[in-house]
Amino acid sequence: MVKENFIYVGIDLHKETHTAVMIDCYNQKLGEITFPNRPADFPKLVTKVKKCNTDAKEVVYGLENAYGYGRPLAVWLIDKGYFVKDVNTAISHRQAKHRGAMYRKSDSDDAEAIALATLNMLDKLPDACPNDAYWSLGQLVHRRDNIMKQRTRLVNQLHEQLCIAYPSYKSFFNDISRPTALYFWEHYPSRKYLRGKSVEDLRKELVPVSHNRCSTKNCEKILDAAASDKVKNNAYQDARDMVTLSIVSDLQHYDSQLAEVDKMLEQMYKMLGCTLTTIPGVNVITAVKILAEIGDINRFKSSSALVAFAGIDPTVRQSGEFSSTHNHMSKRGSPYLRHAIFLAATTCSFHNSPLNAYYKKKREQGKHHLTATGAVARKLTTVIYAVLRDGKPYEPKSFC
Repeated sequence: MVKENFIYVGIDLHKETHTAVMIDCYNQKLGEITFPNRPADFPKLVTKVKKCNTDAKEVVYGLENAYGYGRPLAVWLIDKGYFVKDVNTAISHRQAKHRGAMYRKSDSDDAEAIALATLNMLDKLPDACPNDAYWSLGQLVHRRDNIMKQRTRLVNQLHEQLCIAYPSYKSFFNDISRPTALYFWEHYPSRKYLRGKSVEDLRKELVPVSHNRCSTKNCEKILDAAASDKVKNNAYQDARDMVTLSIVSDLQHYDSQLAEVDKMLEQMYKMLGCTLTTIPGVNVITAVKILAEIGDINRFKSSSALVAFAGIDPTVRQSGEFSSTHNHMSKRGSPYLRHAIFLAATTCSFHNSPLNAYYKKKREQGKHHLTATGAVARKLTTVIYAVLRDGKPYEPKSFC
């Protein structure tokens, strides 16, 4: 595409309003508008752009994250037949910082930085494709991440309570937040509730909850550890017990929600007909996280474009006159996609024969573990691109 044939509109997106700045191919500001974030007011943007576009050139709209607050606008522009690019936040921020001493922080400046990023990276930026299926998938993925964060916070709070009530609590269960453990804390938040409880009574109570996994030996260990702690009767223990019961209730609630979200994610994954889970080491949760960030694979022209979007493409830094070159990961793309691919690459390095061999090869070359994993992540991204592009299961021979 010839950049001189376009004018560029960068849009800084917010919940209530959007700010748009128009520039030409020479980075000359042509105009600016702030308009409400509702479809009824979107025509104001097009009208303003037409007034600034005196040469009747084609218009490119660059939206910073076209899948968040700007999704309604992206859908509206695409439906009207306009050319819309998705500008990653990291790219626009870096473009703004490159102004040096002239850098200012305002909606207008941010929108101009987005327009400049659209101009400079016109051929590299992915097209905005706010498909409802991928957008809904992304909402579910973000909901799952939020549940997991809240759950981790609650587990830490539970640790804080149990270390006082049961100093040896870590020896009771392998995981204090599993259903059997939560049942125990719910009914025995402190030692006083275990008074008179025999091993057989405790076993009969825990066996159904643990699906016959809790043995007599486990119950003996719990009661012996609780007795050997010799915890004195603390004042106001009832108040702390209530805190424990509240935390347990919240954890059970989040576990229930997590199960529902995971069920829906699996249903949507099957509905999309994706084959990412045929790659050894990639489970459904990892697959949907990758899909939610990538969206329609057709918006990427090549695997290199996808690698760049994930921010795992290498950048070259030279040390001046010494001509020493070091490769560093750019980290300029989607941090969520990069994280998901890195987790998958770490697993694939041990479960996937071709990628495991590639990892070992890098290690034998003297590469650090993280460097070797980064190389595996780049190769895995090309595999992901091919699998999504072709819509076929993963075949190791095709990628050896």
